[in-house]
Amino acid sequence: MRWIATSKLLAPLFLCLTDITQATSPSSHDLAVEVGHHVIFSYPGLEPPAHLFDLIKQGKVGGIILFGENVNSNLSNVISNFQDAYQQSPTYAGVPLLITTDQEGGKIRRLPGGPSQSAKQVGQSPNPKDAATKAGQDAAATLKEYKMNANLAPVLDVYREAGDFTDQYGRSFGNSSALQGAGILATAKHFPGLGAALKDSNTDEEPVTIDLTIRQLRAVDEKPYKEAIAAGLDMVMTSWALYPALDSKYPSGMSKKWVQGELRGRLGFKGVTITDAIEAGALESFGGDADRGLLAAQAGMDILLASGRNVSQGEAIVDGLVTALENGILPRESFSEATGRILSMRKKILG
Repeated sequence: MRWIATSKLLAPLFLCLTDITQATSPSSHDLAVEVGHHVIFSYPGLEPPAHLFDLIKQGKVGGIILFGENVNSNLSNVISNFQDAYQQSPTYAGVPLLITTDQEGGKIRRLPGGPSQSAKQVGQSPNPKDAATKAGQDAAATLKEYKMNANLAPVLDVYREAGDFTDQYGRSFGNSSALQGAGILATAKHFPGLGAALKDSNTDEEPVTIDLTIRQLRAVDEKPYKEAIAAGLDMVMTSWALYPALDSKYPSGMSKKWVQGELRGRLGFKGVTITDAIEAGALESFGGDADRGLLAAQAGMDILLASGRNVSQGEAIVDGLVTALENGILPRESFSEATGRILSMRKKILG
C-alpha cells in the first residue's frame, strides 16, 4: 500500500520530467533543420530535381553550388525559385539561401562575364592592386546579375614555380575586399595553401602531400591569410592536401590541428570555414560522403560542400550529421556555435 501510494505521488513527477526532457531534447526533425544550414547541395544539368526543392522547403539545405552545366539564360529564374522555396521552410527568417560558384577569373569561370583576366594576369599587370580590385568588382557584378550571393574565390595559394598546379591555371592571386564591398560573400582558398603542389597533384583526383616545414608554411603560404583575415574575410576554404609538418594523419579540412589550432587559434579567424568538394579523390581512404562530412565537422568545419552534382550526396551528409548529434559523436555545443557563425554571415547578404 505504501509503495502504491508513493507511486501515485511520483507518477505526475515522472510525467513532468518526461515532458521537460522532450521539450529540451531536439527531435530528429529539429536537428535536420539545424544541420541543413551546414550543407551546400549541387545537382546535374539545367533542371533542378523536384526532390531538391522538397528538401529546401523542409529546411535541410543551406545553399546551392552551381557549375557550368547548370548555367543557361534561365538561371536567374531557377535561383529565384530556390529562394521562393526557401521562404516556405521552417528556418526562413528573412535571410536567403547561399547561392555560390567558382568565379575566379580566366579559365576558372562558371558564369559568362568577368573577371576576364586570370589571377596570374592580374599579378603581372602594371598595377596589380588596381587590377585585382577591378577583378573583384567584375566578379561581383557577374554574380549579382545571376542573383548569386557568394563566390568561392579568391585563391590565395602562393605561386612557387612555372607550370606547377597553381600556376598552370593562373590561380595564384586574388582580391576579396572588392567582392565583399559589393555585397558578395568571399572565400579565400585553399588553406593553408596549395602553392607547393606539383603540376599533376590535384586533390580533386588523388591524395596530395605537401612536405613543407611548418616554418615555410607560416612564413609564405599563410601570409596572405593574415592580411585577408585582418580585412574581415567572410569564409576560408581548407585544402584536402596532407601537411605532415602539423598533422600526418588528416588532410587540412579534417584536421583539428589545422582548423582549430592554426586557422582559428594562431591566425585568429572568426568567420566561417567551408570544405572543398567532399567527393574529392584525395579523401578516398576516409569512407563515404557521410563519413567524410562527419570527420570534417568534428575537426571544426562549418559548411560542408557536397558538389558531386547529386542531391542524394547532400542528403546523406545531413542524415549522417543528425545521427552523430543524436549519438553525441558530434558535440552539440560547438556545432550550434558553428550554426551561429553561418547565420551571422548570411545576414551580411542583406546589407
